[in-house]
Amino acid sequence: MQYDPLALFGKRLIELRKARGWSQERLALESGLARSYVGGIERGQRNIALYNICVLAATLGVSPASMLDFDELK
Repeated sequence: MQYDPLALFGKRLIELRKARGWSQERLALESGLARSYVGGIERGQRNIALYNICVLAATLGVSPASMLDFDELK
């Protein structure tokens, strides 16, 4: 299986978002990012910038490093 960091990041973001019980729309509103952008990240279609990783991490109440911990994926 090919290692795709964009897809893995998207899956991790979905996991963290759902753990809070939030929709994509809620995450977008709370973070100030566009819902279509959040959706693209979750689908592995966006090469997310470090700044936005930090914004999403702060919004979700986790560390930026934990967002990149793909070993945590269920």
